[in-house]
Amino acid sequence: MHLVPPRVSRRRALWGLAALLAVLALSVWWLRPFGEPEPRGEITFSTGVPTGVYHRYGDLLQQALATDMPRMKVRLEPSEGSQQNLQRVAAGEADFTIATADAVAKYRLDRKPGAGRLRGVARLYDDYVQLVVPAGSPVQSTKDLKGKRVAVGQAGSGVRLISDRLLATAGLDPERDITPVSIGIDTMPAEMEAGRIDAFFWSGGLPTTAVRELSERFEIRLVQLGDLVDRLQGSGTPSRYYRSAVMPQDAYARARNTSSVATLAVPNLLVTRDDTSPELTERFTATVISSRDRIGHEVHAAQLVDLRTAIYTDPLPLHDGAARYYRSVKP
Repeated sequence: MHLVPPRVSRRRALWGLAALLAVLALSVWWLRPFGEPEPRGEITFSTGVPTGVYHRYGDLLQQALATDMPRMKVRLEPSEGSQQNLQRVAAGEADFTIATADAVAKYRLDRKPGAGRLRGVARLYDDYVQLVVPAGSPVQSTKDLKGKRVAVGQAGSGVRLISDRLLATAGLDPERDITPVSIGIDTMPAEMEAGRIDAFFWSGGLPTTAVRELSERFEIRLVQLGDLVDRLQGSGTPSRYYRSAVMPQDAYARARNTSSVATLAVPNLLVTRDDTSPELTERFTATVISSRDRIGHEVHAAQLVDLRTAIYTDPLPLHDGAARYYRSVKP
């Protein structure tokens, strides 16, 4: 029998251990973009009203980020919606947010402060515009809202932009031909149940929890908006970001609609600023894509986040860090 001297055995064991450590170190380096250190610190994500899809999406994304970037604290900041979200990011009051493409286009068109510094991270899911009325309401189209008390969204919301455009396209003055009520989806359902409003506009992923829950305790109906889409699209930027869409009947199974509802949809964009760290943005983008299925179990709209379309963040240029991620996963 050939015996290996103890000194040689120890040397081989040390070499083996060194090789194992080298492999582990290389693995950690490979999992980190270009061997960069893990991001740490605190970032703010501006969401939306607490009962809306933006905030629920942000809450679930925050949980995913806590797993992927444990040294980075993500603080959620509720907001009125897209317009306020963009103002916060542009001013440096928030680092990431969600906003509709038409709101982004208007912010840039109006040359609001910091508009040129906004960058796209990902195209997420589409918002569906919803006009909700009590089931027995005579309202069959937007023009029938004349003289009605209509919740049109808060001043800083994307809903307000869309509702004003829809009313104007239907030939109604948003200030004179209706009684506008400036509230969000967090209070719209209760106001309708109490009889204090006759209708409300909402723009969100399908289904929106607040609308679904309202339909389960109060008889509602969704009004078609399809007759306005062509005229809206013909009015140019930022309305060119709207597309024709159909809400399936089972989106709100308890609503008193006997068929699908023609409406319009607009893309949501994940937005940051040009000076956000490329390394942080790359990792943030990776989590958005990898967490799609997990988030989609609770926010059904998130199931539509698609790697093939996420890169299209028009009207915003893509952030360098997000672009780096998309290049890294390109087949």
